[in-house]
Amino acid sequence: MLIKLSIIIPVYNRPQEVQELLESFKKQNYAQPYEIVIVEDGSTKSSEKVCKAFKDLNITYLFKDNSGPGASRNYGMQRALGNYFIILDSDCVLPENYLKLVSDSLNREFIDFFGGPDAAHKDFTSLQKSINYAMTSLFTTGGIRGRKEGKSKFEPRSFNMGISKEAFEASGGFGKIHPGEDPDLSIRLWGLGFDSKLIPEAFVYHKRRISWSKFYIQVKKFGTVRPVLTSWHPQTAKLTYWFPTCFTLGLILAFILAMFEVYLPVLFVLGYLILIALDSTLKNKSLSIGLLSVWAVLVQFVGYGFAFLESKIKIGLLKKDPLKEYPHLFFK
Repeated sequence: MLIKLSIIIPVYNRPQEVQELLESFKKQNYAQPYEIVIVEDGSTKSSEKVCKAFKDLNITYLFKDNSGPGASRNYGMQRALGNYFIILDSDCVLPENYLKLVSDSLNREFIDFFGGPDAAHKDFTSLQKSINYAMTSLFTTGGIRGRKEGKSKFEPRSFNMGISKEAFEASGGFGKIHPGEDPDLSIRLWGLGFDSKLIPEAFVYHKRRISWSKFYIQVKKFGTVRPVLTSWHPQTAKLTYWFPTCFTLGLILAFILAMFEVYLPVLFVLGYLILIALDSTLKNKSLSIGLLSVWAVLVQFVGYGFAFLESKIKIGLLKKDPLKEYPHLFFK
C-alpha cells in the first residue's frame, strides 16, 4: 500500500501556535508529498493569514462553526486527500525527522492506527517541563503516553496520533465527548478488529500553554471522564485508574495519623515525593524543575483523584446520565 499522508490540525484562536507548528513542517526531512489540513474551529482569531504565508507547504485551510476538537478532526479527515491521517494538536512542534520516522515505521509494519509520545523541548519553561514530567513519567502515569513496554495495544492520544482512512471510515471517527474522545475512539477501533501500536521514536514537543490553575482544571476533566468511558466500555476498567484517588486519600490519612504520632505512612509519602524530585531533577538537569515536578504531581493526583471518585460514584454507582451530570464534557 502506497501511504499518502494528510496531517489534520484543529485550531481554536491560536494563530501563533499554528505559525510555530508550520515552521517545524518546513524543516522536515521527509521527501514524499503530503498535505496539511488546518481546521479552524469557529475561531475569532483566524490562522488563515498565517497559513497563506507558507506558500511552499501544501496547506488546505478550512473554517467551520465551533463544535469541538473531535468533530473538527473528523471534518478535516472527511475532506483530506490522503489515505492515512496524522492528527496533531496546534500546540505541538515537530522534530525534523518526525514524518520520516512515522512513514518508515508504517512501511516496515503497517498498522491501522498509532500513537507517539510527547516530550519537553529544551527551550520550554520550567512550568511546562514540570507538567510534562508529571504527565509522562513512569512514576506518575506509568508512562502510558509513550512507554516502550506498551508498544502493542497502545492507546494513542490525539495530540500525536495516526489513523488509516479505512479505520476512520469504519469507526466514524471521534465522538462528541472532550476530553476522552481519543481513548473512546481507540476502544471502538479495537472492537472493530483494527490494531494499534506505539511508535516510540515519533515524539512531538508538546508546549502545553498552561498555568497551574488550567492544569488543575484539565486533570479534573481527565478524572471525571474516565468513569464515563468505563461505563461505555466496561471491559476497559483497570485498578490503576484508582491510583490518584488512593494516593490522595492516603495523603490525607497520613497527615491525620502523623497528628497522633503515627509517622510511618507520612514517611512513605515523603519517600515517594523525594523519588519524584530526584528523578525529575536528573531527567531535566535542574533541581528547581525537580521541585516543581513534585507540585505538578500533587496537583495532578489531587485534581484527577477527587474528580474520578466523584464521577465513579455518580456514573458507576448511582448510574446517573453522564450528559446530564457533566454537560461541559460534551459538544453538541
